[in-house]
Amino acid sequence: MSSVKIKTAGPLTTIQDKGRIEYQQSGMSVSGVMDDYSFRAANLLVGNPETEAVLECTLLGPTMEFTGDAVFAVTGATAQVKVNAQPSFMWRAIRVKAGDTVSFSMTTSGTRLYIAFAGGIDVPEVMGSKSTYMKAKVGGFEGRNLKTGDELKLSASEEVLSKTVLKEASPRMIPSYYPEVTLRAVLGPQDDCFTKAGINTFFGTAYQVTSDSDRMGYRLEGAVIEHKKGGDIISDGIVIGAVQVPGNGKPIILMADRQTTGGYTKIATVITADLPLVGQMRPGNFIRFQKVTVEKAQQALREYADKIKIFKICMLSLPG
Repeated sequence: MSSVKIKTAGPLTTIQDKGRIEYQQSGMSVSGVMDDYSFRAANLLVGNPETEAVLECTLLGPTMEFTGDAVFAVTGATAQVKVNAQPSFMWRAIRVKAGDTVSFSMTTSGTRLYIAFAGGIDVPEVMGSKSTYMKAKVGGFEGRNLKTGDELKLSASEEVLSKTVLKEASPRMIPSYYPEVTLRAVLGPQDDCFTKAGINTFFGTAYQVTSDSDRMGYRLEGAVIEHKKGGDIISDGIVIGAVQVPGNGKPIILMADRQTTGGYTKIATVITADLPLVGQMRPGNFIRFQKVTVEKAQQALREYADKIKIFKICMLSLPG
């Protein structure tokens, strides 16, 4: 089996998969990837199950040296990928051998890169997931982000690698990332805690992503959303995409590393199909919210599932 030596780690590189979904009742964060579409696409390109663990890299990918044969693919934010200092490709599977080095430029649009390896990354599952939850030091590689000098074992045998068919994404299935997006959101669950003017402000204003945003949540700057009596409630459960509005009236979109419960009013919830867009937003980008019904959200989720199926069908086989 091959391994990957981390020569430089980048600002934040962690191992993530679909997340730790069955332990929220015990206070354990779900974690998992921020951009589900790019995550699944990377795995499909190297012949993995869709939910195999990958590297999630923020703004800048790691410099990696391979100790043996491997196949990898990079998806997500736009960046220049280089193999042995020569320009290479995103959104396609690439075969490398012992001694080869892969490096990245800073992302030019979008925030997060996803690196999948054929066969997956050989780290143990913790509570059914390989995802890293750094606050609790759980999962991934020693429960933390990768550092220079770390070495990750890859799971693929030589036989598996020899049978891996290199794939490339159809151009029409590769997303673009823009400095302003509109996110569809379902009103509630605490919309009754806001004035009509406050709700109109939320859906009628562009909010800017602040630098105080991370895997836990995106803090937004913009017009104050008016409460009826204040932003505090008895703590209740939080789902990914929930938009909390604390007493200062500024919204926060809660994401992968969110807490399991919270005591601030939630004005709306970003629909599942639009969450990959959130995961690629950068500080300074703008977000608008569009109100949709639960039925429209369900329809969008079905369309998102179809999009993954179409991605599989439209992948192009490459020589070698």
